[in-house]
Amino acid sequence: MLSSRSLFREILENDRSFQLFCSIAASGEAQGGWENARIAALVPESMRDLAPKITKHGTDEDKHGRIFHALLKKRGLKPVPVPLETDYTMLLERRGIGLMHEKLRRDEPLTEHDVIVYLTHSRVTEQRASDQMAMLLESCDEDLETGRAIRMISNDEDNHLAYCHEELLRLTAGGHGAAIQRSLRRTALAEIVVHRDVSLSVMSQMGRLLDWPAVKTASLAAGIHGMFLLERCGRWRHLTELTMPERLDALGTRSEPSTAPVL
Repeated sequence: MLSSRSLFREILENDRSFQLFCSIAASGEAQGGWENARIAALVPESMRDLAPKITKHGTDEDKHGRIFHALLKKRGLKPVPVPLETDYTMLLERRGIGLMHEKLRRDEPLTEHDVIVYLTHSRVTEQRASDQMAMLLESCDEDLETGRAIRMISNDEDNHLAYCHEELLRLTAGGHGAAIQRSLRRTALAEIVVHRDVSLSVMSQMGRLLDWPAVKTASLAAGIHGMFLLERCGRWRHLTELTMPERLDALGTRSEPSTAPVL
């Protein structure tokens, strides 16, 4: 019986599939680091309080990229080129989701609407990242080195998701609720398509590297299509709901008043 745990163990234990897995992950994290750094630099004056949080988000993404490169180095492996059809960020941008890289390369301040687009994009993609890291964490508990790295990344992704919930709820209370809901819905419906396509491509690449039989590849593809259908029929709303997180100020940038007694 196929399971996410057995599949990841198989990918983890083979140098070529592990090399591709880490290369894809590192590339995505590096893109996220650059995007957040540019957004932090261009955030409008009316929302400058967000800049330190966006910067922290970006430095975390850069750190994750370095972690995946370090995992490769420990195995004596080098990064490999990432197939274009597995580039999650680029494929989302092609569908007009998130802030376009062309816009981020200009030295022009963003608008408040741009920041809403950024936060809704992050809320959806960080949910996906949080869910996937939780799944991977369950799959690599026998490998201490990889397990420690995934645990660190998983904790960061949970913090990023909590930050998005908190900031979007704050903006909703400030009168941006309708724009936020429209953007969340549009982003989620596009993301589930891209996630399906990237998953199919990654599984196809892994199948070739690991010499999977056709029946196994077909079974995995059917599972991916089945999950997409579930999401398209309503589970996509899981990517758009907003609830106040247990982790408030998850990126640790808010100045807390001292609780020490005054003597």
